[in-house]
Parts: sequence; C-alpha cells; structure tokens
Amino acid sequence: MNKKLKIGLIAAGIAVIAAGIIGGGIMFANDNTEPIDMGGKKVLVAYYSYSGNTKAVAEKIQKFTGGDIFEIKPAKAYPANYNDVVNLAQTEKSQDAKPELMDNGNTEGYEIIFLGTPVWWYTMASPVRTFLSVNKFDGKTILPFCTHGGGGESSTYTDMQKLAPGAKFTAGYTSYERSAKDADIKKWINESIK
Repeated sequence: MNKKLKIGLIAAGIAVIAAGIIGGGIMFANDNTEPIDMGGKKVLVAYYSYSGNTKAVAEKIQKFTGGDIFEIKPAKAYPANYNDVVNLAQTEKSQDAKPELMDNGNTEGYEIIFLGTPVWWYTMASPVRTFLSVNKFDGKTILPFCTHGGGGESSTYTDMQKLAPGAKFTAGYTSYERSAKDADIKKWINESIK
C-alpha cells in the first residue's frame, strides 16, 4: 500500500470518529446527559435557593427528569447581607415562621415531587416550610434534597416529613454548597424511584 493511500485512510478514519463524537453518535460509559425514565409519572421540582446552590441542584434534577420546575420565592426578599440573613433565619426558626410566598405553587396533578432547600439553622429554610404547609401532598412521593455550608442535612428531612405526613418520603440527596455531581444526582434519583 502506498504512503498517500495510508495517510488518506487514516485521515478518513479520524474524520469518521470525530463526526461520531461531535454528532453524539459515540456514548461514553460516564455520559450523564441521558434522561431518567420516570415511568410516565408527572414530576415537579420545587426549590428555594438563597445563594444559587440549591437552584443549581434543582436545575440538574429538572434536566434529568424532564419535570416542571417551580422556584419558591418569599413575597419579601431576604436581605442581601449574609449575617442579616443568618440572624433572620434563626428568628424564623425559633418562631416556626411561615413567610408569605409570591406564589404558593400547586402540587395537584403531580405524583413525584423533588423538594429542595438550603439548610438554615439545622433545618429547611422558612419559605419551604410555607410551601409544605399550603400545598397538599397526600399520596405523593417526595424526594427531598438540600445544600449546606458544612453542617449536613441535620433535621431537614425529618422536619419536612412532619409537615407532609401523608406523603411517601425517600432518602434525601445532600450536597455541600456547589459540590453536587451529575452522576451522584442520577444515582440518587434512580435508587429513589425503584
């Protein structure tokens, strides 16, 4: 075989491989872009996020499940100053506060609800407490998730269960700040919906 023909065949082979990779024809074992089969169930991803950490996880879950996404927003925004928020969150926890929301959301028609929150003073943020209090969850499956700055989930998931006793809760997904990895989230979802 002459040198020009060999070079031409090698170049053609490289072009085919490159086209497959770019076009998505080649899937790698660690590819985490494939959606998860939710068994035809209607999915809602509801979350409250102050700094964006919980929002990042919620958006990944929505991408994998194809569910609807709903951001829980308090009617009165929390202060921009971190220390002010910490102090207010402590006060709200001690008073079992349920701040008014801009929109209460609607869980009707959903079978699976992913519910996310930052951990504030060892539990869910107060807007999530409101969301749980004003919506109906009987017969629904709740997959809770949270982000934290170092204290773990603490009593977040057990406190959620107290506000939605008619729901089935799965094990939660907990991540430190922005450390959530796609593969870990997908594994948690797949194990939770079995």
